[in-house]
Amino acid sequence: MAGSSSKPVEGKKQARIEIIPLIDVIFFLLATFVLFILSLEKIQSLPADLPVATPPTSTPPAEDDTVTLQVSELGNCYWTFRKVTELIDIEDVKPRLENYASQIREPRVLMTTDDRAKFGVAIRILDEIRKANIKKVSVETRVRPTGR
Repeated sequence: MAGSSSKPVEGKKQARIEIIPLIDVIFFLLATFVLFILSLEKIQSLPADLPVATPPTSTPPAEDDTVTLQVSELGNCYWTFRKVTELIDIEDVKPRLENYASQIREPRVLMTTDDRAKFGVAIRILDEIRKANIKKVSVETRVRPTGR
């Protein structure tokens, strides 16, 4: 079809899509949905009573009453109480724990081993701590030299 042109025929209007009003409508709907979503979110808070700092006192700190029990590779136990370390036999652990629990108001025990201690001995010591009705027990996970 030689000579055909793309000019509109006179008398007929060609349809055009106007994009600017369409963008305005989309932004209006977007703004409406954003405002609607923000009105749904209710911000609630709970009152919190934060601790108040107190000035330090001049009294010396209380002496640490924690017992440290260390199990060695040979099955011996090291009893450390108030910075005094004693080598004790595993059979002496039970009476010492019972005596300690009866003398101290809040008994605490730190259980530790050296790097080659037997697992069964450590469990036996933990069982004796439980039998002595000591509730505050910590197990140290870092390796210490024997007897320290």
